[in-house]
Amino acid sequence: MPVPKLQTGEREVSVLQGLPDEAAQAGQPLVKPSPGTPSDTVIYTIGHSNHPLEKFIGLLKQHGIMAIADVRSSPYSGRNPQFNMKPLAAALRKAGIAYVFLGEELGARPTDPACYVNGRVDFDRLAARQEFQRGLDRVLKGSEKYRLALMCAEKEPLDCHRTILVCRHLRARGVRIQHILADGSLEDHQQTEARLLRATGLDMPLFEGKRTAAETLEEAYSKRAMEIAYTFQEEGTHEHG
Repeated sequence: MPVPKLQTGEREVSVLQGLPDEAAQAGQPLVKPSPGTPSDTVIYTIGHSNHPLEKFIGLLKQHGIMAIADVRSSPYSGRNPQFNMKPLAAALRKAGIAYVFLGEELGARPTDPACYVNGRVDFDRLAARQEFQRGLDRVLKGSEKYRLALMCAEKEPLDCHRTILVCRHLRARGVRIQHILADGSLEDHQQTEARLLRATGLDMPLFEGKRTAAETLEEAYSKRAMEIAYTFQEEGTHEHG
């Protein structure tokens, strides 16, 4: 499989003993865990795009982000090397923001051949893996104590698996999601889903009464997943997941 391997020790440097310890090492004060159900939890997402590091960190600080969970399958960027794991983690640490790499759990380019159908990643198969579910568990646990943002490469949430795969399943667990956009504004995930329906042509169902709004939304997720999922032929063409 085409996913680059981390060098010896790199995952240990970035993950250490998990998100809570990592955040503590970054010097961030703890916030009290959410007292109620997962619906009290808010998780943010952001795409690093081609931002200078200073602007990227400014966006995080603007929204009080305390920890970044990197959900790229490989924590490197050929086009934007400032977002390679080592310089990124160092810059975040200097800014008092924790970094944890969760690409092995929540990335969109798995090494498991069973996650591929005709050379394309199948998001449903990927989400069914125990590793993926453990990754979601880690994100939820971390979000109880820290204002946490999922990070991937794409600027547009609808172009990225952080939305179409990871947030789809966080949403199913009752989590509220906010997307930090490139201009610094926030988009609630419900707004993102409304855009998803329009983008997939499913905002006006053809068969009124024959499928629910929830079924239509799930179809929109599946349709967009097919459009953005990694295929072997796309090696080197973009940095999805």
